[in-house]
Amino acid sequence: MSANGAVWGRVRSRLRAFPERLAACGAEAAAYGRCVQASTAPGGRLSKDVCAREFEALRSCFAAAAKRTLKGSS
Repeated sequence: MSANGAVWGRVRSRLRAFPERLAACGAEAAAYGRCVQASTAPGGRLSKDVCAREFEALRSCFAAAAKRTLKGSS
């Protein structure tokens, strides 16, 4: 395999692992989704930063998952 092929092989393996790592963020994604849903329900008011705490938790989880994927750890 060429050097270029080896690089793409590593990239593909990282991309394959990424969804599994993001699955660890299910609780954060659910909390953010509940917040947005409650804010858009009848009588609710979705406005900037109303779900900022939940979004930040989800973003942090995604960032940590991406970091683990880039390091190639399991």
